[in-house]
Amino acid sequence: MPKSKKRHEVCRHKDRGHYDEQTIHQILDQGKICHVGITVDAQPFVIPMAYVRQGRSLILHGAPKSRLLNQLAKGVPVCVTVTHLDGLVLARSTFHHSLNFRSVVAFGTARPIEDLAEKHAALAALTEHLAPGRTQVARAATDQEAQATSVVLFEIDDASAKIRNGPPIDSPQDMMLDVWAGVIPVSVLEGEPVPAPDLKAGLVYR
Repeated sequence: MPKSKKRHEVCRHKDRGHYDEQTIHQILDQGKICHVGITVDAQPFVIPMAYVRQGRSLILHGAPKSRLLNQLAKGVPVCVTVTHLDGLVLARSTFHHSLNFRSVVAFGTARPIEDLAEKHAALAALTEHLAPGRTQVARAATDQEAQATSVVLFEIDDASAKIRNGPPIDSPQDMMLDVWAGVIPVSVLEGEPVPAPDLKAGLVYR
């Protein structure tokens, strides 16, 4: 009998699959937004959320009335994905156009973080991931604010990374076409800080 495939196993372009934690964690650490997928009453939902990785887990947060957070807290099966687009790969034929990318697909379950000290630490870690150094200058959440926030720890059971990089792969019959082929790099860059309109004069982002 054929060996059954694991849920995190890369099926298409298996050579692009990576299963080591170092590669998976590196891709996760370089992102700020993930997409969280669950199924409720046979209806799939995929929601974008900010996150931070801690060990083999991801910290997620939201409003207490969030349907997604309430379902996560119940321990339902979860699929979390993170993708970085690195380039547009343009071949001599549109059929062979592709993308250079790095992605992670992770499966597992989540548990609510209810201990107040642990919740404060989780929220601080999330803030630091999104804006390094921010917890050193901005007011921390009060106990009341932390208690009014749902925070869950998504524990990764299985995960895989998939990476595509390099030039286009044209068909031999297309190689003689007088059409430009190559890669257009794509990157996400943080721009210059834009101060709030009511910010006091002299305050700078740091």
